[in-house]
Amino acid sequence: MKKTYFASDFHLGVDARLRSRDRERQVVRWLDQVSQDAEAIYLVGDLFEFWFEYASVVPKGFNRLLGKLAELRDGGIPITVFTGNHDLWMFGYFEQEFGIPVLRKPIQKEIHGKHFFIGHGDGLGPNDYGYKRMKKVFTHPFSQWLFRWFHPDMGTRLANFSSQKSRAATPPEERNWLGEDREWLLQYCHRKIDRGTEPDYFVFGHRHLPIDWLLKNNRSRYINLGEWLYYNSYAVFDGNDMELRFFDNTGKVVSNWL
Repeated sequence: MKKTYFASDFHLGVDARLRSRDRERQVVRWLDQVSQDAEAIYLVGDLFEFWFEYASVVPKGFNRLLGKLAELRDGGIPITVFTGNHDLWMFGYFEQEFGIPVLRKPIQKEIHGKHFFIGHGDGLGPNDYGYKRMKKVFTHPFSQWLFRWFHPDMGTRLANFSSQKSRAATPPEERNWLGEDREWLLQYCHRKIDRGTEPDYFVFGHRHLPIDWLLKNNRSRYINLGEWLYYNSYAVFDGNDMELRFFDNTGKVVSNWL
């Protein structure tokens, strides 16, 4: 049976363990590898550190990734992209140029009899009220119209500066497992279960930590895809089970049952 692949948080445009361009080459090699048996590919947000589509301009670079996505789509592999908190401003380029749908909210999807709840994960769960208010501003049409009046060089410079400040302000301990009662996306999953939504898999990115957690109903699992700044983590569903893996790297999955 062909497989369904999930990955998120490439954050191309910022250096980390590798330079951004080298990480982009890794992502392209991964796409080459999974395309051999991929039934579908889901890219679940924050592909880029910053992305804003002007009327006739898109950010410079990322040609290796964009070319590979075009090749895979032309080859008939369905690809779905979700916006994340770093690339909220996708306005039709992926749909028009590649035939790749871009989704802004979580979706529920059945794949080979299993039920999935898929989304980037930003702004979900309790707390983080500051970001939730900021997201409403960033996604408001008037704010986007105002930003378009910045020259692309200035807009990109401003967005990258803001992103670097935000990343530097993140407490180091938040990059580690915080405990079941402080993991907001896990709490979000539990609340959805309490309200009657019980998919087999909740699949999110955003958290930057590979997680495979059996939830309170002892059936559903919370899968966090991790990131490619350091982990190179992704998930594969083979029609029966979901597994987190690491590409060109080693890593450890946070789990309560593996």
